[in-house]
Amino acid sequence: MTRRSHFQTGRRPRGYPGFRLDETRVTGPISFLNPTAAHYKPIQPSEETRPPPQIERLWRSRDNRKGRHAIRVDTEALPHETGIKVPPLTRSFSAVAKIILKMATYVPYWDVSYLVAMSFTIGSAVFIINGFFVWLPLADRKTEFHGEIDVAGGWTGFVGATIFEIGGVLLMLEAFNTNHTGCFGWALQTVVEKSVEEGVPHHAIKELTPKLSRCEHHQANHKSFLREKHFHHGGGSVHHHASDSAHLHRDGTGYVTSSTDGRTFRWIPSMSELRTHFFHEIGFLASFILFVSATIFWIGAIVGVPGIFNHLSKGVLDGLYWGTTTLGGLGFTVSSYLYMLETQSRWYIPAWHILGWHIGLWNLIGSVGFTLCGALGPASDNSGANFQSSLATFWGSVAFMIGSMIQWYESLQKHPVEKK
Repeated sequence: MTRRSHFQTGRRPRGYPGFRLDETRVTGPISFLNPTAAHYKPIQPSEETRPPPQIERLWRSRDNRKGRHAIRVDTEALPHETGIKVPPLTRSFSAVAKIILKMATYVPYWDVSYLVAMSFTIGSAVFIINGFFVWLPLADRKTEFHGEIDVAGGWTGFVGATIFEIGGVLLMLEAFNTNHTGCFGWALQTVVEKSVEEGVPHHAIKELTPKLSRCEHHQANHKSFLREKHFHHGGGSVHHHASDSAHLHRDGTGYVTSSTDGRTFRWIPSMSELRTHFFHEIGFLASFILFVSATIFWIGAIVGVPGIFNHLSKGVLDGLYWGTTTLGGLGFTVSSYLYMLETQSRWYIPAWHILGWHIGLWNLIGSVGFTLCGALGPASDNSGANFQSSLATFWGSVAFMIGSMIQWYESLQKHPVEKK
């Protein structure tokens, strides 16, 4: 099946009033998997509520999974030719400062994407502490306290791996509940003012603003991500065209692509959905591999708990502890690379301008650190190998922390604005 046909079988978002899909800009890094990006050009405006040509709607699979609504605007022509006000570019100082402030003051506990980011941020912080416990005594014996490596290191490793496992479960829930309906997330608002001379109402200003009522991602449910959220499509908030009516409920696989009476949070899809849809998505494959890897990594952390680690033979430790740590780290590496690949238009072209790419890059570096920790572990009788194994845990955790904090930032930036 070609890339275009993948994007026309209920797998793409539908119903952006005033926008049409640019068939020439449907892209993806792997031809036999579903596309990961698309551009929607505005239809030449014939109505007041339709967007002008200076605004493009960007669809990316990662943004869609994270509940984000990206647009691209011509910042020079838009204000002068149409008078429409747009939010500042997300790269501007004011926009960046606003999100950083939200990181310290805003806790959207109902947002699965936020919970994913916080799980890996907290887990990375625990592993940084773990790295200090197992590496610092090797670097400076005077800092060591009784039971630091075995007890403190063992328990912090278990706690950190458990939090990673929780993050892996949340990643799967996020992937299972990726939005498949038309969700623009923005609104053109007209401010009505009275003329000073004539006293007659007229449309003075048009403003492009984020609109929560236009969002059908599960991340917008402020009550809880576990509860059902109902959407009422009426008046100016209609998202679906009549031509999309055949897709309002289920596609050929029975997968719900849209619903006019609400959507229930999904815990697990059917085997048919997994086979025909999810296993064709790069983002889902990355999340699935990370979840499996976190589970394997967790097994090693359980073995490393004091009372278990000290009572196993070297052969068993090499397999159940160092082996699972290495295998889990390798899985993290593959998953991180797939997350980077998802944001790229071609497999060989880095996506420097996308936050998700940098998240994948830092997680890739951290994954290499965890892999080296496990791979060097069986040779821990050698002081040099033991030192490098412990050090790899520390710098790998720091890299994971950087990637997780960028992901935390990303989870709060729901309406990116890029310059055209």
